[in-house]
Amino acid sequence: MGPFHEAAERNQNKPPIGIRFLESIKKKRLSYRTHQAIVLIVTFLAYTSYHAARKTTSIVKSTLDPESSEAGLKFVPWRITYSSEPVERKSLSWKLGDGWAPFNASDGTALLGELDLAFLAMYALGMYFSGHLGDRMNLRILLTVGMCKCLLGCSNQTGWPSVVAVVGNWFGKKKRGLIMGIWNAHTSVGNISGSLIAAAMLSYGWGWSFVLPGLLIAFAGLLVFALLPVSPEAVGADKDEDELDSPNKAGEEVTEPLLVSDADVKQEAVGFIEAWKIPGVAPFALCLFFAKLVAYTFLYWLPFYISQTAIDGKYLSDGTAGNLSTLFDVGGVVGGILAGHISDRLDARAITAASFMYCSIPALFFYRSYGHLSLGLNIAFMLLTGMFVNGPYALITTAVSADLGTHSSLKGNSRALATVTAIIDGTGSVGAAIGPLLTGYISAKSWSAVFTMLMAAALVAGLLLTRLVVAEVAAKIAASRSQGSPASKAQAAAFDV
Repeated sequence: MGPFHEAAERNQNKPPIGIRFLESIKKKRLSYRTHQAIVLIVTFLAYTSYHAARKTTSIVKSTLDPESSEAGLKFVPWRITYSSEPVERKSLSWKLGDGWAPFNASDGTALLGELDLAFLAMYALGMYFSGHLGDRMNLRILLTVGMCKCLLGCSNQTGWPSVVAVVGNWFGKKKRGLIMGIWNAHTSVGNISGSLIAAAMLSYGWGWSFVLPGLLIAFAGLLVFALLPVSPEAVGADKDEDELDSPNKAGEEVTEPLLVSDADVKQEAVGFIEAWKIPGVAPFALCLFFAKLVAYTFLYWLPFYISQTAIDGKYLSDGTAGNLSTLFDVGGVVGGILAGHISDRLDARAITAASFMYCSIPALFFYRSYGHLSLGLNIAFMLLTGMFVNGPYALITTAVSADLGTHSSLKGNSRALATVTAIIDGTGSVGAAIGPLLTGYISAKSWSAVFTMLMAAALVAGLLLTRLVVAEVAAKIAASRSQGSPASKAQAAAFDV
């Protein structure tokens, strides 16, 4: 180990400057609970800013290609939503300009579609590399640099593995599902705030729609640098007793090492291939592939589907359809919290995720078959679908990733959390790119075929967890028998007395 590497490791365990400043004012060390609150707030703001920055491209498309409603509809069918309002559209084009080359050409819509696919593909690819770096670098520095580079339009994929790794370091497994389910609401908050900010800046020029979110994410990066402790060891905090994981069903102590400690300094970070071999990583990664395929298809296509479907015999305007579609995200927030809470109580991540995916199949069917009968039914089935579709998606990308990054097969090596998170979410991001692309072709023929594809994807997602579900059920049965046998004897003895 060279002197530079040793200095980097010593800096890893040094409290952030903001933490040292707060402790100097209070003249005492911050409590463990205070550190946990700081971690949740700072990482929530960090990834909210990530989502806000990623939302910009979908807002500026109408400015880059103002005549897209008349051109390229055969390539991207959802653009036809504007064809019913030619006068309004023409007025909007006059206000915002005549577009921007090369997107204002006849193939502009196709180019914008390719831009989306390129972004999602590179995001998925970059996720793998950022996770690899995350287990080999100071997570606070990596996250700060990545967020500041987003001001230049790159490094967006560094965020997720880093923030999940940090949050996973501070919260034990028995509370992780519920806490991360609530924390994952940053997705919806970021999407909504990003849309509002980017839309507000369009009147000043579409470039400002990128600049302002970029400045906000850079500011959040500075907060990360100043305040974010990557682990309790970094600030010398001791775990509270209720943060220590309890023994498992066999009476064996479950150790959940933190990302970086004095004992971890000389550990080698787990490699990419080795991380794939951790039990549970591959099934959950492939499950997320299909879960994200369903979720992102709704994200990109739901407003168009609503506007093109007569609800109670009436067609909604594009604006109303867009507002109504946000209820899918509301259901997703509820689903993420519910899935996390249930998985904590049952201590069964695979059973919870698979159950939600299976329940999403009838929810999708009912939404397609009966959602058009009335606005009330549409809202109810949309909330239900969002809950069951986004519940396992949120659970797998947060609590499951953190659990597998500290799996017992690693034998105490804690330097795998970011890599595992990157593998799982990166694989899911590939599905997120493919789902909307397939829908673009299939919806031109039949929306029923689109929903059939989504139901099939949800079924495959659940089936991929079958082996893990069986293992969890078997463990529950074995634990019940081992606990029930002594209890039965004690009850019988008490009855005899």
